Amino acid sequence: MSGTAVVDRSDPGGRAWVDRAVEIVEADARRSADTHLLVYPLPPEWGVDLYLKDESTHPTGSLKHRLARSLFLYGLCSGQITEGATMVEASSGSTAVSEAYFARMLGLPFVAVMPRSTSPEKIALIEFHGGRCSFVESPPEMYDEARRLATECGGHYLDQFTYAERATDWRGNNNIAESIFEQLSAERHPVPEWVVVGAGTGGTSATIGRYLRYRRHPTRLAVVDPENSAFLPGYEAREPGWTTGMPSRIEGIGRPRVEPSFVPTIVDRMIGVPDAASVAAMRHLERVTGRRAGGSTGTNLWGAFGLVAEMVAAGRRGSVVSLLCDGGERYAHTYYSDEWVAEQGMDLAPATETLVRFAATGEWLVPGGGA
Repeated sequence: MSGTAVVDRSDPGGRAWVDRAVEIVEADARRSADTHLLVYPLPPEWGVDLYLKDESTHPTGSLKHRLARSLFLYGLCSGQITEGATMVEASSGSTAVSEAYFARMLGLPFVAVMPRSTSPEKIALIEFHGGRCSFVESPPEMYDEARRLATECGGHYLDQFTYAERATDWRGNNNIAESIFEQLSAERHPVPEWVVVGAGTGGTSATIGRYLRYRRHPTRLAVVDPENSAFLPGYEAREPGWTTGMPSRIEGIGRPRVEPSFVPTIVDRMIGVPDAASVAAMRHLERVTGRRAGGSTGTNLWGAFGLVAEMVAAGRRGSVVSLLCDGGERYAHTYYSDEWVAEQGMDLAPATETLVRFAATGEWLVPGGGA
């Protein structure tokens, strides 16, 4: 046999569908205005400004809208998402809500694999956007079950925990970091001393941390982590494969294993936050500003308040930025329910006392007498 074998897998019809799908996703982005950068009220004499990037105003109501859009564009442009294919994701809720939205936009079936403990409000939102929920008993089971379902139906496993850090363009292109710095440009402290975020996939911290280095900003990145999460102990031990095998009660952040998308080398500080402190801070936000947010926002606030207090104690002026990740309406039966809090064995009083003292004096005395 002579000559050169030619294998042609081109599919003009399939390529046309992908072209149209990318156009649809991009059109959705153009229809959506940027999210607000809110000023959190602090005493002006402190000389420190605190901002919250309000990601709850995205069309699907959370920070995960950005991630879902990026994952769909990544899958489409990598040839992994094709016409009619079922989209499958392992998710504790908000990512799946946003992915269900994009899947329905493209006419694709969507299945979310999630723990049974996921809030009923998130489950209802996924189903509202045309998705289907498949439940597992514990978070560590999600990965294998999502992979199995995708293989079984010939679909595509979006796999946010692996692809979050590479699907987002961290150099710019209106990512969350670029947006924050553009919105700060006219403020009295336009380059913040700290940006504070949580880690669920690790994608947001990777995007912001890389952007800070790319733009040569002196801003430092702090990652807050709730109870039972593997990110903080893995960071301390410098062990990328660290696992706790335990679920996080703070939906959207905290994982039973260090996820592949988490990039510890660009994190300047990690801060462990008790779950009771996250819930207390979330409720404190509503009392001070009238805005309801989820537990991950409370985790962010607890870490941000501690850093602001450090700056006040040292007499340093500047700014701190964190995220309002999603709205509190998704947690009416959990974090905003006194009955649920009691069932979880949480005592919010010590953390609430810390928050009240901080608001009045700028002092940060954490429960147990530490600082």
